Amino acid sequence: MTDHIQTEINDGVLEIRMNRPKKKNALTPEMYSALADALLGADDDRRIRVVWITGMGDAFTSGNDINSFIREGRDADSGLDADRFLPALATVETPFIAAVNGMAIGIGSTMLLHCDMVHATENASFCFPFTNLGIFPEAASTMVLPFIAGHQKAMELFLMGERFDLETACDAGMINHVFAPEDLEAESLAIAKRLAQKPARALRITKRLVRRGYPDLVKAMEEESPLFTEMMHAPEAQEAFNAFLEKRKPDFSQFD
Repeated sequence: MTDHIQTEINDGVLEIRMNRPKKKNALTPEMYSALADALLGADDDRRIRVVWITGMGDAFTSGNDINSFIREGRDADSGLDADRFLPALATVETPFIAAVNGMAIGIGSTMLLHCDMVHATENASFCFPFTNLGIFPEAASTMVLPFIAGHQKAMELFLMGERFDLETACDAGMINHVFAPEDLEAESLAIAKRLAQKPARALRITKRLVRRGYPDLVKAMEEESPLFTEMMHAPEAQEAFNAFLEKRKPDFSQFD
């Protein structure tokens, strides 16, 4: 367990807070492990009817901790401990709500595609930066976002890899409710607690039935994993990592 992931249960809601505000809640391997434990344990805990997640400070999460990410790209024996967390996103049967306060970058945005409701502040921003790093979007997001937003919108957001604002996220179907920053936590938790008052079995079965329309996301993640590892060690990703460390723009012109 890590102090950077805080959990507590109140009124049937498992509240998860990513608590690394000085680093914009960038996720470390230990944080991934704690998040996986929380999600995987929710379905087996009769006290929990809803899972709710947010970030501390002025960010939801800036994505992977860059030092861990670069280390993964250079060391075949090193890797972010996301192998349990990503499938948990796709398999947790307990309703899952996210409250996005500020930036949601990388996994911060792909995670939202697996949430059942997403609440955000007026100043929230989002980004799928993967092509900029010579890799591709993880967590079966290339299957889920087109399902939500349509092919062309998903391709634009994925291929361009640029940060986009709340209005664009709403247009893409990613957001349920928008609140002022000072109201987000209270309003979002109020919705979560209203949901938690309903019969837990009815909530979970409804979620399971709605998800019948999705493809097999866990299988997709399993198929992605070796390709993601391969691309993390490819020259394009190495150029992106070197450029970051050297504080310059990457030059991908040498690659086909």
